[in-house]
Amino acid sequence: MTDDNTNTGLGQEGDPVPDVDAVSEIVRAASSRFLGTGARRDRRHSHKDDGTLVTQTDGAIQRFVETALGKTYPAIPFIGEEMVHARQVEVLDGARRFWVLDPLDGTTNFVAGFPFYGISLALVEDDAIVLGVVHDPIREETFTAVKGQGARLNGEPLDPDAPARLGQCVANIDYKRLTRQVAERLVRAPPYRSQRNLGSCVLEWCWLAAGRFQLYLHGGQRLWDFAAGSLVLAEAGGVARGFEGGVLTCDSLSKRSVIAAVTPALFEQWNAWIARQGCLAARGAGSANP
Repeated sequence: MTDDNTNTGLGQEGDPVPDVDAVSEIVRAASSRFLGTGARRDRRHSHKDDGTLVTQTDGAIQRFVETALGKTYPAIPFIGEEMVHARQVEVLDGARRFWVLDPLDGTTNFVAGFPFYGISLALVEDDAIVLGVVHDPIREETFTAVKGQGARLNGEPLDPDAPARLGQCVANIDYKRLTRQVAERLVRAPPYRSQRNLGSCVLEWCWLAAGRFQLYLHGGQRLWDFAAGSLVLAEAGGVARGFEGGVLTCDSLSKRSVIAAVTPALFEQWNAWIARQGCLAARGAGSANP
C-alpha cells in the first residue's frame, strides 16, 4: 500500500496514511499478547445486557488496540464493541472517518475452549469500508483487504475456487436468528450440499472469501461483526446483501441481516432461493437497507 495520499484516499493532515501492513502488525501484536501461545488467555467472563458473554480479554485487547492506533493515527477516532454505547454513537454521528474494532469475536467459543475466534479491525471513510484486517490467533492467519486493491491471506492474494451450482455448495448458516419457517425449510430441504455454523462472524466472512464454504446466511450482525470481513469478501470477488436487498452500510449500530456468496453467480442462485421462501424477518435483526 502506497504512502501517496492521492492514490489511497486515506490520508489526513497530521496523520500518516494508514498502511494495511502496519495496522495488521497492531492487530497481531494484540493477538500475541492476549491470545497467543503462552498468553494467559483470561476467560473470566460476565453477561452483557443482551445476554451475550464478554471476557476480561475482550477489554484488554480493545484497550491495547485503541492505544496503539491512537499513538500512530491520533486524528482518527475509534469505535470498539466494548465501548459504551453513547460514545459509539458520538463517533458514528460525528466523524467521517473512524476505526471499528471487534476485539474478540466468538467469545462463547473462546470461553468454551472451542478454537474458532478472531480479532477484526476496519477503517471506515464516508460510509465505505476502505481497509480491513481480521486475525485468527489459532491458525495464525491474517486476512487483509484495501478497497480496490484485492484481498490477501498472510500476504498472498485470495483467489477462491467455487462450484457452479448451489447444490454443490457448503453453507454457513446461523439458524438462531432466522424465522422458524425459513430455518425448518433449510433443515428439511436445503438447496446446498452441506451446512456449518462456526460461531465467529469475523472469521466466517473470511472463510467464505477463501472459499472454505461458499454460501452464508446470518440474521443479525452489528457494524464490528461485518466491517472488515465484508471488505475481504468483496475484494475477493464475493457478494453480500441484506435480507431485503440493500448493501451493508456503516451508518448505523443496529443489527443487519446478511445473505452472501463467494461468487456473483452463486449469490444470484442463493438469493433467488431465499427470496422464494417469503419473509425472512429475523429476531432482533433489521434490514441492511439504510
